[in-house]
This record gives sequence, structure tokens and C-alpha cells, in this order.
Amino acid sequence: MRALATLILACGLAFSASAQVLEDKPAEYPEKLEIGISTDEIAISSDFRGADLTIFGAIEGYDPSLLVQRKYDIVVALEGPKDNNTVRIKERVFGIWINRRSMTFELVPESYSLSSTRDVETIADPATLNSVGVGIHHIRLSPIGYVGDGSNMTEFRDAFRRLKESGGFYQRDPGGVQFISASLFKATVRLPASVPNGTHVVRAHLFRDGVFIAEKALPLRVMKTGLEQMISSAAYNNSLAYGTLSVLLAVLTGWLASVVFRRD
Repeated sequence: MRALATLILACGLAFSASAQVLEDKPAEYPEKLEIGISTDEIAISSDFRGADLTIFGAIEGYDPSLLVQRKYDIVVALEGPKDNNTVRIKERVFGIWINRRSMTFELVPESYSLSSTRDVETIADPATLNSVGVGIHHIRLSPIGYVGDGSNMTEFRDAFRRLKESGGFYQRDPGGVQFISASLFKATVRLPASVPNGTHVVRAHLFRDGVFIAEKALPLRVMKTGLEQMISSAAYNNSLAYGTLSVLLAVLTGWLASVVFRRD
């Protein structure tokens, strides 16, 4: 009798464990995203003034009834190369504005252009947007080597976003994604005039009634051409020679100016 009770208890525990595993397993959705861009490489010259990049995509395995009810939302982002970024806050000391405080955020996109079917903040709740990292206000901003109670972290994060948006590096276009047929869509994202060099990522996110269900990403290489590219490559690959040549050129220019404008 005791052995039978032990067996029943063991089966019950095994069933509970299996049920817990099923509950913890993330839900699988039939919808998938496919996107495409006309080119995977963009060459820019010194007179580049910005451009629009068009992305076409499709929802596969969609539910027609949900599509009619407009339950599907798409967010497309063009993320620039990631690097550490330092934000400095000036304070007035004895009548002079100087940098007193700073915070460095780890590996944030140098540029970020967002396009969506509607305002991102209305597509999903803040917790979902934060977990996915979609939207200018939901990009992960993790400070490096920060020590403190976190009371002024919001101040630095807000300053970072404000500087990026005012400089044209971070942009958003609610309504920039449009359905052109039942499941086909078109999105337009903006390349700023000062677009950073390197590998960018076109990332599309699919939401169903506020739930994130699918994502697709494609690389996009942006590179400078002509004289600007030669100077940029020399500055990064041969920094010592580039610095020496710059100093010599400055000295030579100053000497020539003194000769030309010298008064006898």
C-alpha cells in the first residue's frame, strides 16, 4: 500500500513538472515576417544630403480575420553601428560653463530611424517595448561603470535621446509603414545626412494585438567614397602618419600665409 502511494505521488510530481515546462515554454505563432531591400550596400559621397530607404515585406501565415480587424502592427527600424556614447552635462561654475558630470552608455546605435504602422507607444505596452528594444524611448541604455543610487540616470538618458533627435541621428515616422495589399507592406526609413560609416541593420518587428510575435533582420553596409573615404581610412588605419601630416600641413599653411601677407 505504501509503495502504491509512493508511485502515485511520483506520477503526480512528474505531471506537475511537465505542466510547468509547458507553461514556461514561449508560445509559438504561425505568423512569420519576410523583408527585402533593393541593395545591401550604399555608397555616399561628400555632398550626401540624406536619403530615404524603402523596405518591402510580407506577413506569412497570417489570420485573415485579424488582418481585417487591423490587429497586426509592423515596426521597421534602421539601426546604425553600435558604439559607446558619453553624455556630458555642463554646470555653471564661477560664471563659466564647464563639463561637471558625465555618463557613458554601452553599445548604443549611432543612428536610429524608426517607421511604424502607427505610434509605437500605442502598439504595445511599455514592458513589451522595453523587452524587445523597439522605439527611441525603449532602446537599451546601460551605463558603464556607474556607481550610485540611479537617481540621475533618467536625466542622462533623456539628455542622450534629446541630443540624438535634435542632431537628426534618431528619427521616427508614425504611419511610415503601409499595407499595399492583404499581407504585403512597404516601409520608408530615413538615412540622415551625417549617416555613420559601417554596417547598419534593417530590423522589422511584427506585433499581433499588442503581442510581439516575429522579427526579421537584414544587414545594410554604408560606406564613404572618393577623397572623403581616403582621408577617413588614413585617419583610422594610419593615425600617427595622418596626425604628423596634418601638423606639417598646418605649419606650412601658416608659413605661406605669413609670407603672402607680410608687410615690407
